Amino acid sequence: MLVTLAQRPDLAEATYAIPYPPESPKFMAGSLAGLLVRGRRVASRWPHLVVALLEDDRPVARGIMVPFRSRGRLPSRGWDEVAVWAAEDALDGVVTDTACALEIAVHPDYQGRGYSRAVLEGMRAAAAGSESLVIPVRPPDKAAVPAVPMRSYVAQTRADGLPADRWLRTHVRAGGRILGVAACSATVQAPLADWRGWTGLPFDRDGVVEVPGALAPVFVSVAQDFAVYVEPNVWVSHRVG
Repeated sequence: MLVTLAQRPDLAEATYAIPYPPESPKFMAGSLAGLLVRGRRVASRWPHLVVALLEDDRPVARGIMVPFRSRGRLPSRGWDEVAVWAAEDALDGVVTDTACALEIAVHPDYQGRGYSRAVLEGMRAAAAGSESLVIPVRPPDKAAVPAVPMRSYVAQTRADGLPADRWLRTHVRAGGRILGVAACSATVQAPLADWRGWTGLPFDRDGVVEVPGALAPVFVSVAQDFAVYVEPNVWVSHRVG
């Protein structure tokens, strides 16, 4: 069963308590833009855009969206800019026209059951009041080839013409259209001590470091005591309703 938090506000805490898989990159918690759209903020302001998939009345998967005004284009800086635009539009009282999915998460104990696809369908229904639903997709398999540019990665297809990447393939099979790549979509910049804590890596040399779970290399400056990760995402649009 799929519900929104507008329908079941009593499920907000349990919905946001769904854990990420153990292998999920911890460094993404360092995204400053993500602070603008923290769970409780979205749940209180846009509960109709938070979808929960229930089993025995318990949330086992979630989908989180925010609204923004498209301004006639997609945000060139992807996930981060969506978070900023959504926050700005809410503060300014702007009428929005686009829903953007920030996250689909399935409880690790319920992986492999097609629940991501079910949540995606629920999000399309919940976004019916918007003109469109767009998603800055994070294809996790890209982490196996972080040095490959995202545009080259997205261009890889199977013999049947579907994307080689399994998560992009799920979106296309669900009716999604790949619109392009946001080369600078999600940024994490932090002191090296934070990176060491997130990854367990030494971060003791300048240059490029490949970090498990990262879709692109991390740029490190030991002398300046910081590292910067710039993640590319893939823009996908879905029909609503």
